[in-house]
Amino acid sequence: MVKKLEIENVKEAKLFEEIFKYDRVPVIEFEDEEVKINRPEEIWITDTTFRDGQQARAPYDVEQVVCLFKYLHKLGGKKGVIRQSEFFIYSDRDREAVRRCLDLGYEYPQVTSWIRAVKDDFRLVKELGLKETGILTSASDYHIFLKLGLDRKKAAENYLEVVDAALEEGIIPRCHLEDITRADFYGFIIPFVQKLMERSEESGIPIKIRACDTLGLGLPYANASLPRSVPRIFEVLHKEAGVPHSQLEWHGHNDFHKVLINGTTSWLYNCSAVNGTLLGWGERTGNPPIEGLVIDYIALNGGDPKALGIDTRVITEIAQYYHDELGDWVPENYPFVGEHFNSTRAGIHADGVIKNERIYSIFDTGKLLNRPLTVSITDKSGVAGIALWLNNYFNLEEEKALDKKDPGVKGIYKWVMEQYDNNRVSSISTDEMIAQAKKQLPFLFHSDLEGLRKKAMRLSTRLIDRFLEDNPEIKTMDNKLIKPVLIKFMEYSAFAKLIYVVDMNGNMATDYVCQKEDLEEYRTKFREDNFCDRFWFKRAIITGRTTVSKFFVSRIVDELCITVSKPVYDDSGKMLGVLGIDINFDNLINLSDTDL
Repeated sequence: MVKKLEIENVKEAKLFEEIFKYDRVPVIEFEDEEVKINRPEEIWITDTTFRDGQQARAPYDVEQVVCLFKYLHKLGGKKGVIRQSEFFIYSDRDREAVRRCLDLGYEYPQVTSWIRAVKDDFRLVKELGLKETGILTSASDYHIFLKLGLDRKKAAENYLEVVDAALEEGIIPRCHLEDITRADFYGFIIPFVQKLMERSEESGIPIKIRACDTLGLGLPYANASLPRSVPRIFEVLHKEAGVPHSQLEWHGHNDFHKVLINGTTSWLYNCSAVNGTLLGWGERTGNPPIEGLVIDYIALNGGDPKALGIDTRVITEIAQYYHDELGDWVPENYPFVGEHFNSTRAGIHADGVIKNERIYSIFDTGKLLNRPLTVSITDKSGVAGIALWLNNYFNLEEEKALDKKDPGVKGIYKWVMEQYDNNRVSSISTDEMIAQAKKQLPFLFHSDLEGLRKKAMRLSTRLIDRFLEDNPEIKTMDNKLIKPVLIKFMEYSAFAKLIYVVDMNGNMATDYVCQKEDLEEYRTKFREDNFCDRFWFKRAIITGRTTVSKFFVSRIVDELCITVSKPVYDDSGKMLGVLGIDINFDNLINLSDTDL
C-alpha cells in the first residue's frame, strides 16, 4: 500500500547546502541500509541524439538526421533494443526531420518529441501525429524557485495542467523531472509523481517518468543517500510513488565521469529505460553513449549480440559516419570507437598479444566491431610491438607470422629507436612503417594486381558472409521467399552484377536477379540452367567454405568480374545448396571495408 504524501509548499528553497556547498566539491553521503537489486523483467534503450545531443554541437541537417536515425534502427535490431528517439519540433527543419523519419515506417525506434510545459505546444505534437511527448517538469528548488520564480505548489499545478492537456488528446506524457539529483523527494518528487500515477490510472494512459540527472550528480552506490543515489531514486519512485518499471527512465550527464555506470545501474534497480545519445554527444559533458549502453545491454543479457538481434559492427559504421561525413573529432582512446581504443603501445603488452591476443584484448574486436586489435609504434613498442604491427597489417598468420627474432623486424626496430634518439615525440605513421618494411622485408610486397585481388577476396568474402547471416530466408530454398531478398540486395549493391541460389545438383533453385540495366543482356544471352561443373560451385561444395573465383570477363555484360560463392546450410548444419554472386571487379575494389 503506497502512503499518500502531499507537496510541502515551503517558503524558502531547499538547496541541500550541506551537500552542495557552492565553493566545495559535492559531498557523497551514505546510509546503513543498502538498496536491493530489483531488475525489471525487460530493459531497453531510448535515444536523445536529436534533442539533447544537438545542444552541444552544430545542429544536424535533415539528411544527417535521417541517416543517423537509420543507423539507430540498424543498431537496435528487429527486437527494438533502441526503443524510442526524441526530437525537437519547434523549427521547420525539426518538423521536416520528424516527418522524414516517420515516413521510413520503422517500428523502432518510435519517434517522440519534447516540449516545454506549455499547453499550446501540444498543437505541434498533434499535427505531427506523434503518440508520445516529453514535457519539461523541473523538479528541484534550484529550478522551481531560482529559475521559474514559483513555489512548489504552483509549479506542480502548471505541470499537471499540461499533463491533463496531453491526456485529453490521447498523447502519452513523459514527464522529465529535471535536476532530480538536487530535489526534495519527500517534499515534492514523491507527492507530485503520486498525482501523476493517479491520472495514469484514471485515464488508462501510461504516464512515464524520466529522472533527469541534469548536472551528473547521480551516484551508482547502493547505500548512497537521496537525492543523489540512483538505486534509491528508482526504489522510491517504484515503491513509494507507485511507478511501474516500464514507465521509468533515466537520463544522465557526465559531469562527474559516471554517466554510463549510472545508466547501467538504473537497469538493475527498477528502471526499464535508459536514455542516451550516439557517441555520448550532449549538453556540456554529454549523455550516456548509446554504443556503451548497447554493450552493457548485451552483457546483462547473456553476452551474445547475435542471439539478441544486435549487429555490434554498426557501432563502427556510426563512428565512421561521424568522422567522414560530419567531420567530428573523437578522442583516440574513446572506448569502442576511438582510433586507438584497441591499440597497445607498450612493448611488453605487444609481446603478450603475439602469444595470444586475448591476454590484452577486451573481446574479439575484429569480429564484434570490425576493428582488429592493433599496436601503435613508439619507442615503447619494443621489437615485439614491431612484429605485431607487421603481422596485423600484412595479415600474417601461423607459419607466415613474423616474430621478434626476425632480422627484418630488428632492422625496423633499430630505425624506430633512432627516430626517438633524435628527439621525436610523435608515433610512427603507417606510411613510415610501410616504407621501412619495403626496405627490410621486401618479400612482403607483391604486384599491385595481386594486392587488388586480395582486397577483392577480402571484401567479397565479407559481403557474402554478412548477406547470409542477415537473411535467414535463403535457408528455405523457396524461390518465393528468397527472390525479394535478392532483389533488395541488388537495389543497394550497384557493384554486383548477378545473384542466384543453386541446389546440391547445381540446378537453379531460384530465379536469378541482375541489375535492371543488364536485364535485356541476361535475357538474351544467359542460357545456363546447371552449374555443377563450375569452379565456384564444386569448390564450395567440397570445402564447405566461401570460394572466390579468378578474374574473368563476363560474356554477358563484357565486364571484368569475380564470382564469390558460399554453401547454404539449414539450422541443423545440412548443406542445401550454394549462393553465388557475380561482382564487377573494378567497382568492388573501390569500396572500403566499412562500405559493406
